[in-house]
Amino acid sequence: MKRAKKITFFIVFALIAAFAASVVFGFTSQYGDIESVYIKGVNDIRLGIDIQGGVDVTFEPADGVDATDEQLDAALEVVKLRLASLNINDSEVYCDDQNDRIIVRFPWQAGEENFDPEAAVKELGETAVLTFRAGSEKNEDGTPSGDIVLQGNDVKKAEPLRQPNDDGTFSYVVSLELSDSGAEYFSQITSAMAGTGEAISIWMDNNMISAPTVNEAITDGKAVITGSFDAESAKSLADKINSGALPFKLETSSFKTISPTLGSGALKAMLISALIAFAFIAVYMTVLYRLPGFISVITIIGQIAATLAAVSGWFGFMASSTLTIPGIAGIILTVGMGVDANIITGERIKEEIRSGKSLDSALRSGYKRAFSSILDGNVTSIIVAIILMAAFGTPDSFFAKILNGLFSLFGIGATTEGVIYSFGFTLLVGSLMNFVMGVFAARLMVTSLSRFKAFKNRKLYGGGSNE
Repeated sequence: MKRAKKITFFIVFALIAAFAASVVFGFTSQYGDIESVYIKGVNDIRLGIDIQGGVDVTFEPADGVDATDEQLDAALEVVKLRLASLNINDSEVYCDDQNDRIIVRFPWQAGEENFDPEAAVKELGETAVLTFRAGSEKNEDGTPSGDIVLQGNDVKKAEPLRQPNDDGTFSYVVSLELSDSGAEYFSQITSAMAGTGEAISIWMDNNMISAPTVNEAITDGKAVITGSFDAESAKSLADKINSGALPFKLETSSFKTISPTLGSGALKAMLISALIAFAFIAVYMTVLYRLPGFISVITIIGQIAATLAAVSGWFGFMASSTLTIPGIAGIILTVGMGVDANIITGERIKEEIRSGKSLDSALRSGYKRAFSSILDGNVTSIIVAIILMAAFGTPDSFFAKILNGLFSLFGIGATTEGVIYSFGFTLLVGSLMNFVMGVFAARLMVTSLSRFKAFKNRKLYGGGSNE
């Protein structure tokens, strides 16, 4: 193990302190009424409905309809669109293709005393109304004002396509195939509008989802919607258009509400308990393992900050996640694992010092001997976390796709229980951070301090005497 330089401790400590502060407070700027968020803090963490309170509902096709996967995907887009129209932006919507279910979870509306969750759920399950209208103007109340050109049942199929460009590249578009009656009327309308610069807007209920300009008459019943699409947005638009012609509506198979008072009370109790426990742990580690114990407290703070950063979306390459009560339990569990890793290291260092080795040799050997035990414990937790995230996450998630074959052997699929997924997520991140903070950062800081004359006393590392 290469010895760290004296300045290394101060660099690592400053990085952990700055990182933790940015995670807690974030970084925003205010210009008039507009707030720009550059770094998300703990206040930006999305709380699960078990903390904030909200609604958990499962939809199934009504009247015993055996829906296809494509129809369920289309229905999923309808539900997402209607949630947005209800100003419910912090929601979880999953599609369980194996059981023909759509699971929706959304929190109570913040600051809205008269929010009726049952009415919102009823509106989500109603059959969507898709219309094509002349122009893209809206009335004062936001409803469409143009005349209806086509309705959802006039569209036989919409699908995303990739078409070649003149320069050899490709663009994503949405292809429409109309019914015979729809094709005839659409031909008449587009012939009259071609070259005028007018648009035919596409509406889902009272929400405009696209407004393509009519460039030429469409007489063959096939149209193409162009725009700044990528593969995902083209599929999303096609699903929304297909959903307008769904032959079924959604019915509620399960419905439950969670009081925000219950969740906030549990959150407060867990946070107070965690703070008290951490204070005792900090004292215990410092007294028993002295300098390595004090360093472990710093690295555990860094580990907690990194886990919260992963949840809040602090890292630009990771989407934010929802924090639930089991997710907080996962953070607490990994803190315990981090403490255990530092205890193992501290004991190994004490053993090496008491065996008569020099301080440098004792530190080098102690960290080397401790690593295998730390590795085994954390790899086991990482495996468990991955399985939990695969089993309780969305069916199209990375880990679910990997383990789907294994689950199918037992006739099970992802159950999309977001609260358990949050536990797996924090357990995975916390376990990985045990290596970064509890092993790597702690070793750098301890070996760096050991180069200072004031910290060469072997008693500071658990030794019996200063030899």
